Amino acid sequence: MPILMEKSKQLVAEEKKAGNPNPYPYLPVPDFTYSSDCLAQMIVDAWTDPNYYQTLMQRNAQHLPTDAAVELATESANSCGFNLKRAVVISEKEYYAGYKIPLDSPEVVFVLPNLNRVRMHPTGHPLLETAKLLMATTPNGI
Repeated sequence: MPILMEKSKQLVAEEKKAGNPNPYPYLPVPDFTYSSDCLAQMIVDAWTDPNYYQTLMQRNAQHLPTDAAVELATESANSCGFNLKRAVVISEKEYYAGYKIPLDSPEVVFVLPNLNRVRMHPTGHPLLETAKLLMATTPNGI
C-alpha cells in the first residue's frame, strides 16, 4: 500500500462529473529511493538510540505524528543538507497500512526500515551499509 495524498474537492467533483459516482478520495505518492550517508545515519540512530526512535515515532490520539516527532524528523533531515518545511518519519507498518498525507500538506514522508531485518552484531559491526541497503529497498526509505 502506498503513501496516499488526499484529492482536492475539485478533482473529486470532476471525477463524479465524468461518470464515477464514488471516486477514491486519495492519490498515491510515488515510491522513490535516494542515497545519502547522512539519511542512512538517521536510520542507524533510530535503530540504536531508543530516545531518538521514541520521539520520531510519537503519535497523538489520532495516530498522527506529534509536533515533537515532526520537529525532530525535519531537523534531522535538514541537517543532511535539505531545506524541507515538514518531514515525517513513519514505520513500515504505517506505510503498508496506507499512510495518508492531508490535502495541501508540505509533508515529505520517510519510511524507517524495520529493525527486525537487521542482525545486530555483538562486536558493534557498523550498521551504516545495512541502513543504506535497506534505505534503497524500502519504499520511500529514509
